[in-house]
Amino acid sequence: MKIINLGEQNSVLNNFMAQLRDKDVQKDPMRFRRNLERIGEIFAYEISKALDYSAKSVRTPLGIAEIPTSDSNMVIATILRAGLPLHQGILNFFDNAQNAFVAAYRKYDKGDDFHINIEYASSPDLTGKVLILADTMLATGASLEITYNRLCENGEPAYTHLVCPVSSVYAVEYIQQHLPSDRMTLWVAAIDEELTTHSYIVPGLGDAGDLAYGDKL
Repeated sequence: MKIINLGEQNSVLNNFMAQLRDKDVQKDPMRFRRNLERIGEIFAYEISKALDYSAKSVRTPLGIAEIPTSDSNMVIATILRAGLPLHQGILNFFDNAQNAFVAAYRKYDKGDDFHINIEYASSPDLTGKVLILADTMLATGASLEITYNRLCENGEPAYTHLVCPVSSVYAVEYIQQHLPSDRMTLWVAAIDEELTTHSYIVPGLGDAGDLAYGDKL
Protein backbone atom coordinates (compact mmCIF):
# COMPACT_ATOMS: atom_id res chain seq x y z
CA MET A 1 0.00 0.00 0.00
CA LYS A 2 1.27 3.41 -0.92
CA ILE A 3 1.16 5.86 2.02
CA ILE A 4 1.33 9.59 1.32
CA ASN A 5 1.64 11.94 4.31
CA LEU A 6 0.99 15.45 3.04
CA GLY A 7 1.76 16.82 6.51
CA GLU A 8 5.43 16.07 5.94
CA GLN A 9 5.52 18.81 3.31
CA ASN A 10 5.45 22.49 4.21
CA SER A 11 2.12 23.79 2.90
CA VAL A 12 -1.00 25.63 4.02
CA LEU A 13 -2.47 22.21 4.86
CA ASN A 14 -0.49 22.30 8.10
CA ASN A 15 -2.10 25.63 9.03
CA PHE A 16 -5.53 24.04 8.72
CA MET A 17 -4.39 20.96 10.66
CA ALA A 18 -3.01 23.14 13.47
CA GLN A 19 -6.36 24.92 13.78
CA LEU A 20 -8.20 21.59 13.61
CA ARG A 21 -6.24 20.29 16.61
CA ASP A 22 -6.23 23.52 18.66
CA LYS A 23 -8.65 23.14 21.61
CA ASP A 24 -9.41 26.87 21.60
CA VAL A 25 -10.06 27.17 17.86
CA GLN A 26 -12.22 24.03 18.13
CA LYS A 27 -14.76 26.03 20.14
CA ASP A 28 -16.01 27.42 16.83
CA PRO A 29 -17.77 24.47 15.13
CA MET A 30 -18.23 26.40 11.88
CA ARG A 31 -14.46 26.92 11.58
CA PHE A 32 -13.87 23.26 12.48
CA ARG A 33 -16.18 22.13 9.66
CA ARG A 34 -14.68 24.62 7.21
CA ASN A 35 -11.14 23.50 8.02
CA LEU A 36 -12.12 19.88 7.39
CA GLU A 37 -13.69 20.94 4.10
CA ARG A 38 -10.56 22.82 3.04
CA ILE A 39 -8.41 19.82 3.99
CA GLY A 40 -10.68 17.66 1.82
CA GLU A 41 -10.13 20.04 -1.09
CA ILE A 42 -6.35 19.77 -0.73
CA PHE A 43 -6.49 15.97 -0.69
CA ALA A 44 -8.79 16.01 -3.73
CA TYR A 45 -6.33 18.16 -5.68
CA GLU A 46 -3.45 15.81 -4.84
CA ILE A 47 -5.50 12.71 -5.70
CA SER A 48 -6.46 14.30 -9.04
CA LYS A 49 -2.81 13.98 -10.11
CA ALA A 50 -3.10 10.17 -9.90
CA LEU A 51 -6.17 9.83 -12.16
CA ASP A 52 -6.34 8.87 -15.84
CA TYR A 53 -6.41 11.72 -18.37
CA SER A 54 -6.88 12.15 -22.10
CA ALA A 55 -6.84 15.20 -24.37
CA LYS A 56 -10.14 16.88 -25.14
CA SER A 57 -10.91 19.52 -27.74
CA VAL A 58 -12.54 22.61 -26.23
CA ARG A 59 -13.97 25.31 -28.48
CA THR A 60 -13.15 28.82 -27.32
CA PRO A 61 -14.55 32.05 -28.86
CA LEU A 62 -11.43 32.19 -31.07
CA GLY A 63 -10.49 28.59 -31.81
CA ILE A 64 -9.88 25.10 -30.43
CA ALA A 65 -7.85 24.32 -27.30
CA GLU A 66 -6.55 20.81 -26.55
CA ILE A 67 -6.78 20.18 -22.79
CA PRO A 68 -6.09 16.92 -20.92
CA THR A 69 -9.03 16.18 -18.60
CA SER A 70 -9.77 13.29 -16.27
CA ASP A 71 -11.58 10.21 -17.57
CA SER A 72 -11.93 8.50 -14.19
CA ASN A 73 -15.37 7.32 -13.08
CA MET A 74 -15.41 8.13 -9.37
CA VAL A 75 -17.33 7.39 -6.19
CA ILE A 76 -16.73 9.36 -2.97
CA ALA A 77 -17.67 7.41 0.16
CA THR A 78 -17.81 8.67 3.72
CA ILE A 79 -18.32 7.26 7.19
CA LEU A 80 -21.01 9.29 8.95
CA ARG A 81 -21.07 11.74 10.63
CA ALA A 82 -17.58 13.15 11.22
CA GLY A 83 -16.60 12.61 7.60
CA LEU A 84 -19.27 14.86 6.10
CA PRO A 85 -17.27 18.13 5.91
CA LEU A 86 -14.26 16.22 4.55
CA HIS A 87 -16.55 14.58 1.99
CA GLN A 88 -17.88 17.95 0.86
CA GLY A 89 -14.37 19.27 0.34
CA ILE A 90 -13.49 16.33 -1.89
CA LEU A 91 -16.78 16.62 -3.77
CA ASN A 92 -16.08 20.32 -4.41
CA PHE A 93 -13.27 19.23 -6.74
CA PHE A 94 -14.88 16.18 -8.35
CA ASP A 95 -18.14 17.63 -9.65
CA ASN A 96 -19.54 14.53 -11.33
CA ALA A 97 -18.56 11.93 -8.75
CA GLN A 98 -21.19 9.57 -7.41
CA ASN A 99 -21.50 9.30 -3.63
CA ALA A 100 -21.79 6.63 -0.95
CA PHE A 101 -22.49 6.91 2.78
CA VAL A 102 -22.04 4.43 5.61
CA ALA A 103 -23.14 4.80 9.24
CA ALA A 104 -20.61 2.87 11.31
CA TYR A 105 -20.00 3.25 15.03
CA ARG A 106 -18.30 1.60 17.97
CA LYS A 107 -20.48 -0.65 20.12
CA TYR A 108 -18.74 -1.18 23.45
CA ASP A 109 -18.78 -4.58 25.11
CA LYS A 110 -17.24 -5.32 28.50
CA GLY A 111 -14.36 -3.14 29.60
CA ASP A 112 -12.58 -1.37 26.77
CA ASP A 113 -13.54 -3.94 24.13
CA PHE A 114 -15.79 -2.87 21.27
CA HIS A 115 -17.00 -4.01 17.88
CA ILE A 116 -18.08 -2.01 14.84
CA ASN A 117 -21.77 -1.80 13.96
CA ILE A 118 -23.03 -0.73 10.54
CA GLU A 119 -26.64 0.41 10.56
CA TYR A 120 -26.91 2.10 7.17
CA ALA A 121 -25.12 1.92 3.84
CA SER A 122 -26.02 3.60 0.55
CA SER A 123 -23.78 3.14 -2.48
CA PRO A 124 -23.83 2.97 -6.28
CA ASP A 125 -22.20 0.14 -8.20
CA LEU A 126 -18.44 0.39 -7.60
CA THR A 127 -17.34 -2.03 -10.30
CA GLY A 128 -14.29 -0.70 -12.13
CA LYS A 129 -14.54 2.77 -10.56
CA VAL A 130 -12.12 4.87 -8.53
CA LEU A 131 -13.28 4.87 -4.91
CA ILE A 132 -12.32 7.63 -2.47
CA LEU A 133 -13.16 6.51 1.06
CA ALA A 134 -12.89 9.37 3.54
CA ASP A 135 -12.94 9.38 7.34
CA THR A 136 -11.50 12.12 9.55
CA MET A 137 -9.90 9.84 12.14
CA LEU A 138 -8.21 6.47 11.61
CA ALA A 139 -7.70 5.12 15.12
CA THR A 140 -7.67 1.31 14.97
CA GLY A 141 -8.53 0.76 11.31
CA ALA A 142 -11.38 -1.62 12.15
CA SER A 143 -14.23 0.65 11.06
CA LEU A 144 -12.47 1.48 7.79
CA GLU A 145 -11.91 -2.20 7.04
CA ILE A 146 -15.54 -3.11 7.73
CA THR A 147 -16.81 -0.13 5.76
CA TYR A 148 -14.63 -0.95 2.76
CA ASN A 149 -15.78 -4.58 2.76
CA ARG A 150 -19.42 -3.48 3.04
CA LEU A 151 -19.04 -1.10 0.10
CA CYS A 152 -17.39 -3.81 -1.99
CA GLU A 153 -20.59 -5.83 -1.75
CA ASN A 154 -21.74 -3.36 -4.45
CA GLY A 155 -18.86 -4.16 -6.78
CA GLU A 156 -15.06 -4.15 -6.69
CA PRO A 157 -13.44 -0.77 -7.38
CA ALA A 158 -10.52 -0.55 -9.79
CA TYR A 159 -8.56 1.52 -7.26
CA THR A 160 -9.19 3.00 -3.82
CA HIS A 161 -7.86 6.17 -2.21
CA LEU A 162 -8.28 6.25 1.58
CA VAL A 163 -8.37 9.81 2.96
CA CYS A 164 -7.79 9.96 6.72
CA PRO A 165 -6.27 13.28 7.87
CA VAL A 166 -5.41 12.09 11.41
CA SER A 167 -4.25 8.48 11.70
CA SER A 168 -2.53 6.34 14.29
CA VAL A 169 0.54 4.30 13.50
CA TYR A 170 -1.34 1.22 14.69
CA ALA A 171 -4.20 1.77 12.24
CA VAL A 172 -1.79 2.27 9.36
CA GLU A 173 -0.18 -1.08 10.13
CA TYR A 174 -3.60 -2.72 10.52
CA ILE A 175 -5.02 -1.66 7.17
CA GLN A 176 -1.78 -2.59 5.42
CA GLN A 177 -2.36 -6.13 6.68
CA HIS A 178 -6.14 -6.35 6.17
CA LEU A 179 -6.94 -4.42 2.97
CA PRO A 180 -5.85 -5.03 -0.64
CA SER A 181 -2.70 -2.93 -0.54
CA ASP A 182 -1.84 -3.46 -4.22
CA ARG A 183 -4.89 -1.39 -5.23
CA MET A 184 -4.87 1.31 -2.55
CA THR A 185 -3.25 4.55 -1.49
CA LEU A 186 -3.61 5.93 2.04
CA TRP A 187 -3.56 9.73 2.21
CA VAL A 188 -2.92 11.31 5.62
CA ALA A 189 -1.89 14.66 7.08
CA ALA A 190 -0.56 13.28 10.38
CA ILE A 191 0.35 9.88 11.85
CA ASP A 192 0.20 9.92 15.67
CA GLU A 193 2.08 7.43 17.80
CA GLU A 194 -0.30 6.77 20.70
CA LEU A 195 -3.74 5.29 21.40
CA THR A 196 -5.53 5.42 24.76
CA THR A 197 -7.08 2.32 26.36
CA HIS A 198 -10.35 3.38 24.70
CA SER A 199 -8.56 3.55 21.31
CA TYR A 200 -8.58 7.33 20.98
CA ILE A 201 -5.68 8.91 19.10
CA VAL A 202 -3.15 10.98 21.10
CA PRO A 203 -2.53 13.84 20.52
CA GLY A 204 -5.32 13.48 17.95
CA LEU A 205 -7.96 16.19 18.03
CA GLY A 206 -10.85 14.83 20.11
CA ASP A 207 -14.22 13.63 18.83
CA ALA A 208 -14.47 15.05 15.31
CA GLY A 209 -18.20 14.38 15.02
CA ASP A 210 -19.01 16.21 18.23
CA LEU A 211 -16.71 19.12 17.35
CA ALA A 212 -18.33 19.50 13.95
CA TYR A 213 -21.99 18.91 14.85
CA GLY A 214 -22.41 19.05 18.64
CA ASP A 215 -22.44 16.56 21.50
CA LYS A 216 -24.46 13.37 21.18
CA LEU A 217 -26.19 11.32 23.85
